[in-house]
Amino acid sequence: MKHLTILLLLFLSSFQLLAQQDNKPLIQLSGVVVTEEAFELPYATVYNKTLKKGVISDGYGFFSIVCQAGDTLYFSRKGYSSSPFWVPDTLNDNRYSIIHMLTRDTLEMPDIRVYPWPNKEAFAQHFIHMNPYEDDIRRAQRELSGESLAFVAARLDADPSLAYGVLTKQQNTKIYTNGQLPQNNLLNPYAWSKLIQEWKAGHLERQ
Repeated sequence: MKHLTILLLLFLSSFQLLAQQDNKPLIQLSGVVVTEEAFELPYATVYNKTLKKGVISDGYGFFSIVCQAGDTLYFSRKGYSSSPFWVPDTLNDNRYSIIHMLTRDTLEMPDIRVYPWPNKEAFAQHFIHMNPYEDDIRRAQRELSGESLAFVAARLDADPSLAYGVLTKQQNTKIYTNGQLPQNNLLNPYAWSKLIQEWKAGHLERQ
């Protein structure tokens, strides 16, 4: 009989607490979810743990949820740490606005080394059969050699822009020497002086 009385008292007290909770006025809680840089955080989850309901903020981070005074809200989003918010129980109005900030959830992962071989045996086979002289620099030098460039140039079609440039230079030379003898570097003392200086410096020796 004593245990039955205790159970009855506990049931009545819990029922009274639920009745008091149901009598709490509803509050329209609105606000914006932002990041640490004060940027709007779209599509964040706002979950009311007390009422077991939640909403998702829009593309601008704005949200609006119905709650009661004293409820516990949880703000969360992928890549950010979850953050609680307790609705104040001293509100005098049925509308309340907040700006809630979420911080980034940074994880420090151990160093990972990626190798191009799946195991040591594959590395040993590649090391044995590799050509140590066939690297990127040697391939580039071979492709940019005089013979390779001459071979490629011989197979290319004539470029109209180059022909136009040569013709333009010829026309400009005719205009520059109009009414006088054409320029002849064999009689140009500056050209002869430059040739002699390069010859003395050894720049004209065959490589």
